[in-house]
Amino acid sequence: LRRKAILLAKVQDEAGHGMYLYAAAETLGIDRGEMTEMLISGRQKYSSIFNYPTPSYADVGVIGWLVDGAAICNQVPLCRSSFGPYARAMVRICKEESFHQRQGYELLMTMMRGTDAQREMVQESVNRWWWPSLMMFGPPDDRSPNTEQSMAWKIKRHTNDELRQRYVDMSVPQAEALGVTFPDAELRWNAATGHYDFGQIDWDDFNRVVSGDGPCNAERVEHRRIAHEDGAWVREAAIAYADKQAARTKSAA
Repeated sequence: LRRKAILLAKVQDEAGHGMYLYAAAETLGIDRGEMTEMLISGRQKYSSIFNYPTPSYADVGVIGWLVDGAAICNQVPLCRSSFGPYARAMVRICKEESFHQRQGYELLMTMMRGTDAQREMVQESVNRWWWPSLMMFGPPDDRSPNTEQSMAWKIKRHTNDELRQRYVDMSVPQAEALGVTFPDAELRWNAATGHYDFGQIDWDDFNRVVSGDGPCNAERVEHRRIAHEDGAWVREAAIAYADKQAARTKSAA
Protein backbone atom coordinates (compact mmCIF):
# COMPACT_ATOMS: atom_id res chain seq x y z
CA LEU A 1 0.00 0.00 0.00
CA ARG A 2 2.88 2.37 0.73
CA ARG A 3 4.34 1.81 -2.73
CA LYS A 4 0.95 2.33 -4.36
CA ALA A 5 0.41 5.56 -2.42
CA ILE A 6 3.82 6.81 -3.55
CA LEU A 7 3.07 5.95 -7.17
CA LEU A 8 -0.33 7.67 -7.03
CA ALA A 9 1.31 10.77 -5.56
CA LYS A 10 3.84 10.74 -8.40
CA VAL A 11 1.10 10.46 -11.03
CA GLN A 12 -0.65 13.43 -9.43
CA ASP A 13 2.59 15.43 -9.48
CA GLU A 14 3.23 14.62 -13.14
CA ALA A 15 -0.26 15.74 -14.13
CA GLY A 16 0.47 18.99 -12.35
CA HIS A 17 3.73 19.38 -14.26
CA GLY A 18 1.78 19.23 -17.49
CA MET A 19 -0.54 21.97 -16.25
CA TYR A 20 2.39 24.20 -15.26
CA LEU A 21 3.96 23.86 -18.70
CA TYR A 22 0.68 24.40 -20.53
CA ALA A 23 0.24 27.60 -18.50
CA ALA A 24 3.76 28.72 -19.46
CA ALA A 25 3.08 28.02 -23.14
CA GLU A 26 -0.18 29.98 -22.99
CA THR A 27 1.81 33.13 -22.20
CA LEU A 28 3.08 32.91 -25.80
CA GLY A 29 -0.46 33.29 -27.12
CA ILE A 30 -1.55 29.72 -27.85
CA ASP A 31 -4.67 28.22 -26.29
CA ARG A 32 -4.46 25.11 -24.10
CA GLY A 33 -7.34 23.53 -25.98
CA GLU A 34 -5.48 23.99 -29.26
CA MET A 35 -2.37 22.33 -27.82
CA THR A 36 -4.46 19.42 -26.52
CA GLU A 37 -6.05 18.96 -29.93
CA MET A 38 -2.61 18.93 -31.56
CA LEU A 39 -1.47 16.27 -29.08
CA ILE A 40 -4.38 13.86 -29.50
CA SER A 41 -4.31 14.25 -33.28
CA GLY A 42 -0.62 13.30 -33.39
CA ARG A 43 0.59 16.71 -34.60
CA GLN A 44 2.49 17.67 -31.45
CA LYS A 45 5.70 16.07 -30.25
CA TYR A 46 6.29 15.14 -26.63
CA SER A 47 9.11 13.51 -24.66
CA SER A 48 10.23 10.36 -26.48
CA ILE A 49 10.77 8.52 -23.18
CA PHE A 50 7.01 8.00 -22.81
CA ASN A 51 6.93 5.79 -25.89
CA TYR A 52 8.64 2.77 -24.34
CA PRO A 53 6.75 -0.11 -22.66
CA THR A 54 6.82 -0.81 -18.91
CA PRO A 55 6.48 -4.62 -18.63
CA SER A 56 7.86 -5.16 -15.10
CA TYR A 57 7.35 -3.78 -11.61
CA ALA A 58 11.03 -2.83 -11.44
CA ASP A 59 10.29 -0.25 -14.14
CA VAL A 60 8.53 1.83 -11.49
CA GLY A 61 11.81 2.21 -9.61
CA VAL A 62 14.10 2.44 -12.63
CA ILE A 63 11.98 5.14 -14.23
CA GLY A 64 12.07 7.06 -10.96
CA TRP A 65 15.84 6.70 -10.72
CA LEU A 66 17.04 7.01 -14.32
CA VAL A 67 14.26 8.82 -16.18
CA ASP A 68 13.42 11.31 -13.45
CA GLY A 69 17.14 11.64 -12.76
CA ALA A 70 17.69 12.65 -16.38
CA ALA A 71 14.79 15.09 -16.12
CA ILE A 72 16.35 16.70 -13.04
CA CYS A 73 19.75 16.98 -14.73
CA ASN A 74 18.10 18.59 -17.74
CA GLN A 75 15.67 20.84 -15.89
CA VAL A 76 17.61 22.26 -12.93
CA PRO A 77 19.57 24.65 -15.21
CA LEU A 78 16.23 25.68 -16.78
CA CYS A 79 15.28 27.24 -13.44
CA ARG A 80 17.57 30.06 -14.64
CA SER A 81 16.13 30.16 -18.15
CA SER A 82 15.55 33.56 -19.74
CA PHE A 83 11.89 32.61 -20.34
CA GLY A 84 10.41 33.59 -16.99
CA PRO A 85 7.17 31.54 -16.96
CA TYR A 86 9.12 28.42 -17.92
CA ALA A 87 11.84 29.05 -15.33
CA ARG A 88 9.32 29.59 -12.53
CA ALA A 89 7.48 26.39 -13.43
CA MET A 90 10.77 24.48 -13.37
CA VAL A 91 11.52 25.48 -9.77
CA ARG A 92 8.54 23.53 -8.45
CA ILE A 93 8.85 20.74 -11.02
CA CYS A 94 12.47 20.05 -10.04
CA LYS A 95 11.59 19.85 -6.34
CA GLU A 96 8.92 17.26 -7.08
CA GLU A 97 11.13 15.33 -9.49
CA SER A 98 13.76 15.05 -6.75
CA PHE A 99 11.14 13.32 -4.61
CA HIS A 100 10.33 10.97 -7.48
CA GLN A 101 13.97 10.05 -8.01
CA ARG A 102 14.61 9.37 -4.34
CA GLN A 103 11.54 7.17 -4.08
CA GLY A 104 12.52 5.24 -7.22
CA TYR A 105 16.05 4.63 -5.98
CA GLU A 106 14.78 3.57 -2.55
CA LEU A 107 12.41 1.07 -4.18
CA LEU A 108 15.32 -0.41 -6.15
CA MET A 109 17.52 -0.63 -3.06
CA THR A 110 14.77 -2.65 -1.38
CA MET A 111 14.46 -4.97 -4.38
CA MET A 112 18.23 -5.46 -4.61
CA ARG A 113 18.18 -6.68 -1.00
CA GLY A 114 15.51 -9.22 -1.93
CA THR A 115 15.56 -12.44 -3.94
CA ASP A 116 17.67 -13.34 -6.96
CA ALA A 117 14.56 -12.96 -9.11
CA GLN A 118 14.04 -9.42 -7.85
CA ARG A 119 17.66 -8.48 -8.52
CA GLU A 120 17.42 -9.94 -12.02
CA MET A 121 14.24 -7.95 -12.61
CA VAL A 122 15.99 -4.72 -11.62
CA GLN A 123 19.00 -5.42 -13.87
CA GLU A 124 16.75 -6.30 -16.82
CA SER A 125 14.87 -3.05 -16.37
CA VAL A 126 18.10 -1.04 -16.16
CA ASN A 127 19.23 -2.68 -19.39
CA ARG A 128 16.11 -1.43 -21.17
CA TRP A 129 16.00 2.10 -19.78
CA TRP A 130 19.65 3.18 -19.80
CA TRP A 131 19.93 4.12 -23.46
CA PRO A 132 16.49 5.79 -23.73
CA SER A 133 17.42 7.83 -20.65
CA LEU A 134 20.56 9.08 -22.40
CA MET A 135 18.43 10.02 -25.40
CA MET A 136 16.29 12.30 -23.22
CA PHE A 137 18.89 15.06 -23.58
CA GLY A 138 18.24 15.25 -27.30
CA PRO A 139 20.45 14.70 -30.34
CA PRO A 140 24.20 15.40 -30.24
CA ASP A 141 25.13 19.06 -30.44
CA ASP A 142 26.29 18.84 -34.05
CA ARG A 143 22.89 17.44 -35.07
CA SER A 144 20.62 19.50 -32.84
CA PRO A 145 18.53 22.00 -34.84
CA ASN A 146 17.51 24.11 -31.83
CA THR A 147 20.42 24.14 -29.36
CA GLU A 148 22.35 27.04 -30.92
CA GLN A 149 19.35 29.38 -30.94
CA SER A 150 18.19 28.29 -27.48
CA MET A 151 21.67 28.94 -26.10
CA ALA A 152 21.84 32.35 -27.80
CA TRP A 153 18.54 33.36 -26.21
CA LYS A 154 19.65 31.79 -22.90
CA ILE A 155 16.57 29.59 -22.81
CA LYS A 156 19.02 26.72 -22.35
CA ARG A 157 22.11 27.12 -20.18
CA HIS A 158 24.01 24.00 -21.29
CA THR A 159 24.18 21.96 -24.49
CA ASN A 160 22.68 18.50 -24.92
CA ASP A 161 26.07 16.79 -24.82
CA GLU A 162 27.19 18.71 -21.72
CA LEU A 163 24.07 17.66 -19.83
CA ARG A 164 24.33 14.07 -21.04
CA GLN A 165 27.92 13.82 -19.81
CA ARG A 166 26.94 15.28 -16.45
CA TYR A 167 24.17 12.69 -16.17
CA VAL A 168 26.48 9.77 -16.96
CA ASP A 169 29.04 10.98 -14.41
CA MET A 170 26.30 11.22 -11.80
CA SER A 171 24.63 7.88 -12.58
CA VAL A 172 27.61 5.50 -12.62
CA PRO A 173 28.45 5.82 -8.89
CA GLN A 174 24.75 5.42 -8.08
CA ALA A 175 24.63 2.21 -10.12
CA GLU A 176 27.70 0.88 -8.32
CA ALA A 177 26.10 1.58 -4.94
CA LEU A 178 22.91 -0.11 -6.08
CA GLY A 179 24.73 -3.16 -7.43
CA VAL A 180 23.68 -2.98 -11.07
CA THR A 181 25.62 -2.40 -14.28
CA PHE A 182 24.79 -0.37 -17.36
CA PRO A 183 24.61 -2.20 -20.72
CA ASP A 184 27.60 -0.45 -22.25
CA ALA A 185 30.91 -2.26 -22.80
CA GLU A 186 32.61 1.07 -23.54
CA LEU A 187 31.60 2.71 -20.26
CA ARG A 188 34.76 3.47 -18.28
CA TRP A 189 36.44 6.24 -16.31
CA ASN A 190 38.75 8.52 -18.28
CA ALA A 191 41.37 9.98 -15.95
CA ALA A 192 42.55 12.41 -18.62
CA THR A 193 39.17 14.09 -19.03
CA GLY A 194 37.84 13.50 -15.53
CA HIS A 195 34.66 12.02 -16.98
CA TYR A 196 33.22 8.65 -17.92
CA ASP A 197 33.50 7.61 -21.56
CA PHE A 198 30.44 5.83 -22.93
CA GLY A 199 29.37 4.10 -26.12
CA GLN A 200 27.58 5.34 -29.20
CA ILE A 201 23.86 6.00 -28.80
CA ASP A 202 21.53 4.49 -31.41
CA TRP A 203 20.30 7.73 -32.93
CA ASP A 204 18.35 5.86 -35.60
CA ASP A 205 16.17 4.44 -32.83
CA PHE A 206 15.84 7.91 -31.32
CA ASN A 207 14.70 9.37 -34.64
CA ARG A 208 12.18 6.55 -35.16
CA VAL A 209 10.59 7.17 -31.78
CA VAL A 210 10.55 10.96 -32.16
CA SER A 211 8.97 10.65 -35.61
CA GLY A 212 6.13 8.56 -34.17
CA ASP A 213 7.30 5.02 -34.92
CA GLY A 214 8.29 3.96 -31.40
CA PRO A 215 7.04 0.87 -29.55
CA CYS A 216 4.14 2.68 -27.89
CA ASN A 217 3.57 5.97 -29.77
CA ALA A 218 0.19 5.05 -31.21
CA GLU A 219 -0.98 3.46 -27.96
CA ARG A 220 -0.01 6.47 -25.86
CA VAL A 221 -1.75 8.99 -28.13
CA GLU A 222 -4.86 6.81 -28.38
CA HIS A 223 -5.09 6.51 -24.59
CA ARG A 224 -4.75 10.28 -24.30
CA ARG A 225 -7.52 10.80 -26.87
CA ILE A 226 -9.87 8.43 -25.05
CA ALA A 227 -9.14 10.08 -21.70
CA HIS A 228 -9.82 13.49 -23.22
CA GLU A 229 -13.16 12.39 -24.63
CA ASP A 230 -14.18 10.55 -21.47
CA GLY A 231 -13.34 13.63 -19.41
CA ALA A 232 -15.47 16.01 -21.47
CA TRP A 233 -18.25 16.00 -18.86
CA VAL A 234 -15.81 17.15 -16.17
CA ARG A 235 -14.68 20.11 -18.27
CA GLU A 236 -18.28 21.00 -19.12
CA ALA A 237 -19.30 20.83 -15.46
CA ALA A 238 -16.36 23.01 -14.43
CA ILE A 239 -17.25 25.63 -17.04
CA ALA A 240 -20.90 25.59 -15.99
CA TYR A 241 -19.92 26.02 -12.34
CA ALA A 242 -17.56 28.89 -13.17
CA ASP A 243 -20.28 30.62 -15.20
CA LYS A 244 -22.74 30.17 -12.34
CA GLN A 245 -20.31 31.61 -9.81
CA ALA A 246 -19.53 34.55 -12.08
CA ALA A 247 -23.24 35.28 -12.54
CA ARG A 248 -23.81 35.09 -8.78
CA THR A 249 -20.92 37.47 -8.12
CA LYS A 250 -22.21 39.90 -10.74
CA SER A 251 -25.74 39.92 -9.33
CA ALA A 252 -24.41 40.43 -5.80
CA ALA A 253 -22.46 43.47 -6.96
